[in-house]
Amino acid sequence: MGDRPVELAEALRTLRAQEDVDLDVVLVGNGWEPQGLPDWVRTVHLPENVGIPEGRNVGAREVKGELLYFYDDDASLPTPDVLSRLARVILGDPTVAVAQPRGLDPTGKPSPRRWVPRFNVEDGGKAGPATWFWEAVFMVRCEAFEQVGGWPGHFFYGHEGIDLAWRLVDAGWTIQYVPAVIVNHPATSPARHQVFYRMNARNRVWVARRNLPAPLVPVYLASWTAVTLARVHDKDALAVWFKGFGEGMTSDAGERRPMSWRTVGRLARAGRPPVI
Repeated sequence: MGDRPVELAEALRTLRAQEDVDLDVVLVGNGWEPQGLPDWVRTVHLPENVGIPEGRNVGAREVKGELLYFYDDDASLPTPDVLSRLARVILGDPTVAVAQPRGLDPTGKPSPRRWVPRFNVEDGGKAGPATWFWEAVFMVRCEAFEQVGGWPGHFFYGHEGIDLAWRLVDAGWTIQYVPAVIVNHPATSPARHQVFYRMNARNRVWVARRNLPAPLVPVYLASWTAVTLARVHDKDALAVWFKGFGEGMTSDAGERRPMSWRTVGRLARAGRPPVI
């Protein structure tokens, strides 16, 4: 919301320092008006906060190039070759849609599990193919992003990365996790957002309804309900979560494009069957 000027300045400084890449930079003021930025940064002012995924869609429509790099305003690039190395991963293999670097907190806090697209997150996880990615900092091939329709803008916040990842995999693309490439990002809890529990549940239901074959929808939702009950012990938080779950079941999830059973098999063989 434009309330991190120090972090934003560092994000832009380290972005400008990137070598061997041509940059076309757009900053989206999602509910705030960007001011006082360098002249090489173009801006888009959205009077109302339309949510994270739709804000990213707006920015993606404004830039030109083969690759898109989505970049949180509190992230930074510790070396000048971050973007060029990610670009080589994608451009070196015509099947790769996404390259995700490893995230590290610059103060030394442990990295959250959600940053690593692996069940085993020890030492940052193993490099190679992945079935999902961390949305805060990653690079994607424009062709692939546009083919699957971009971000689910109506999600507002939460699980939009799973939705996009599943649609990319179903379209035949691959995702690569590249932990040798490091980006900095503060390790914070998503539960700090007031809308977290509601949208975590609602969007989880939407992801299933939009993307899974019908027989897998109740399995996926049952497994995530069990996970939530095991993780969350605050009664008020659970009440909000279940309200969001109900909202997800009764509201419009958007276009339904269930993945093929072949994609289900690909995800399962990669270690992440779409039931958990």
